[in-house]
Amino acid sequence: MTDSSTGEDAAYGDRDPDALARRAGSRADPDRDQHFLVDDRVLDRIPGYLPDDADRSRLLEIGGGAGALTDRLLAAATAPSTAGATADTAADVTGDTAADAAAEPGNVTVIERDAAFADFLREEFATAIADGLLDVVEGDALDVDLPPFTACVANLPYGVSSEIAFRLLPEKKPLVLMFQAEFAERMVASAGESEYGRLSVSAQHYADVEIVERVPKEAFDPQPAVESAVVRCTPRDPDYAVGDEAFFLRFVKALF
Repeated sequence: MTDSSTGEDAAYGDRDPDALARRAGSRADPDRDQHFLVDDRVLDRIPGYLPDDADRSRLLEIGGGAGALTDRLLAAATAPSTAGATADTAADVTGDTAADAAAEPGNVTVIERDAAFADFLREEFATAIADGLLDVVEGDALDVDLPPFTACVANLPYGVSSEIAFRLLPEKKPLVLMFQAEFAERMVASAGESEYGRLSVSAQHYADVEIVERVPKEAFDPQPAVESAVVRCTPRDPDYAVGDEAFFLRFVKALF
C-alpha cells in the first residue's frame, strides 16, 4: 500500500481498510458508537505518534472493529532487540544481524466488545494469533482485566472515551488515542484557557498531553457527527503525590 499523497510506501500494515470492512460483512453501527477509521494515510501515521523511546513490545488496542488499526499495530510492535543480552553480545550485533534483531516482532492485544467483530478478528488474523503475535479479548474494556501492556494505541468508542482514558492514564504508559476533537481540546487546555477544567487537570496530572493530528469526519465510515483528534499522552512524574487515585478524581470533579 502506498500513501497517495506522497507516492511513498506506507509505513505500517498491508491490509486495505475498505476491503477489511467488506470482509467483516457487518457494517459499523453508529448507534453502538462504531465508526471505522478508513483513511489509510491516517491509519499509517497513528502508530508513529508513539514517543520515540516507547517500548513497543506489548501494544494494546481497544475497539478493534474490522482490524485496520490492528494490522498497523502488528507491523509496529517490536520486541526489544537486545533483551536479555550482555553488553558484549549486544556489541557483537551488527549489520544485517542487528536489523533482524531490531525487527523481532512484539505482541498486540486487542479488546473488542462486539462478538461479531471479535470473531472476524480471530479469523482475519488467525496466522498472527497462531504465531503468538496477537491476542483477541472479547469484552468491554471497562469491565475486563487489562492485560500487561507497554503502550496503548486506539480509536476509542467516543461514548465511553472518558471512562476508558481514565482507566488507562493511571497505568503510566504511553498512549495514542483518538477522541472527539472537543474532548481532546479540553484534555490539552492550559490554565487560563476557556476549555481548561476537570478533564485538563486530571489528564495532565498523569501525562504530558498534546494533539498530534486532527482528523476530519470524512476519514470514517460511517461518518461521525463531529471532528476527531489524535492525542498523545506521554507519562511523567506527577507534580504532587496522590495517595488515593479514585478520591483525587472525585475531588477534581467536585472543584469544577
